[in-house]
Amino acid sequence: MLQRRRTIVGAFLLLFIGLFGLAGTAPAMAEGSAIVGVITDPSGNPVPDVLIGVAAEGFTETGTTGPDGAFRIEIPKGGSYEVSIDVTTLPEGISLAKAEDESRTLLVLGGEKKIIIKLVDGEGTESAGPIDPETGEASVSATGGTGQQVIQLFFDGILFGILIALGALGLNLIFGTTGLTNFSHGELLTLGAFTAIVLNELGVHIIIAAPIAVIFSALIYGGGQNKLLWKPLRRRRTGLIASMIVTIGLAITLRYTLLLFFGGSPRSYQQYAGMTGISIGPFSTTPKALILAAIAVVVLAVTVFWLQNSRIGKATRAVSDNPALASTTGINVERVISVVWILGAGLAAFAGIYLGLTQDVTWNMGQRLLLVMFAAITLGGLGTIWGAIVGSLVVGVFIQMTTLFIPTEMKTVGALFLMIVILMVRPQGLLGRRERVG
Repeated sequence: MLQRRRTIVGAFLLLFIGLFGLAGTAPAMAEGSAIVGVITDPSGNPVPDVLIGVAAEGFTETGTTGPDGAFRIEIPKGGSYEVSIDVTTLPEGISLAKAEDESRTLLVLGGEKKIIIKLVDGEGTESAGPIDPETGEASVSATGGTGQQVIQLFFDGILFGILIALGALGLNLIFGTTGLTNFSHGELLTLGAFTAIVLNELGVHIIIAAPIAVIFSALIYGGGQNKLLWKPLRRRRTGLIASMIVTIGLAITLRYTLLLFFGGSPRSYQQYAGMTGISIGPFSTTPKALILAAIAVVVLAVTVFWLQNSRIGKATRAVSDNPALASTTGINVERVISVVWILGAGLAAFAGIYLGLTQDVTWNMGQRLLLVMFAAITLGGLGTIWGAIVGSLVVGVFIQMTTLFIPTEMKTVGALFLMIVILMVRPQGLLGRRERVG
């Protein structure tokens, strides 16, 4: 019996090592490094035939925008590149929002670097910068920052924090009721976004496709995953460390399965891909960003109210505190865990669609947010409902604010550093475990 167990463990480890090796090679084969973007006029219409140049030491390349205003310039590797725009190719009466944007330096760490170029009627005075990899909006990077920049980044951080909270809340719920550290939770975001995009490409409007994708993801990716994988493992009394390793292998498998079937090229929803920005006092944003944030706040509020006041919510708190004692009082622990998985997957799917509507949908979009979500729930308090939300907002604002001092591409490092500091000073997080609900 012992030999059989060792054989099974050895086979699993070999499979995991093989999948991990695939993870190290697939991105290089999937897509090369490139600078991409879209140029639109002040009304949001695409601007074709604009000449753009990219230069670095020993490398020069040019390209033009297509009929959709998009451009893509391949680069040999990551590094610092000078991106210039031939202003003589812009339509008459339209200029760059800021003269300095005629030539800018970009740091490319690998893969695709997306930028947005703002145009205005007449003389430009506003600033534009590299597009934010999480929110899809233009961001400012500087060595200091004016008051207006700080206010704008704070606003962007709140919006980003709301997005993080959708994914972090489900991740914290699963941890609270099962003790499982789920490294495949980011893939639930990606699966939700791709489910919606498949429906969208089949002709279903995104307003209809999004709720269908959320419900499908909750029942199939959440409830189905728990029934087929985690419930049998719990019955076999699989340890938490072994289960965590399973989540890592599952994440890699799902990620590269999506890459295999959908490819590495970014995709976007057919509706609301480009919108004209609006100004609300000192803030600049887009209508879809405000609408998505408002819906997300409502979803989070309803979820919190349901968990705190419903019968299943009280049962969830009981299971979180002591599963064995909850079971002896008549609570169906497996049913509670199943509900938590369904709820967590649904919230993650919504977060993935939210992210896909503010940027392109890619095969590794969930992976990029996973460590940020872990930082949020660690900061707020593992297993606490309010900890996930408060931690997400703090991390979202902190990440955006760090772009005042460090390049946009490196801002996630600040969130992870904040997580380390919190673990050293207050290991239980800001809200501890007093409000654990799963």
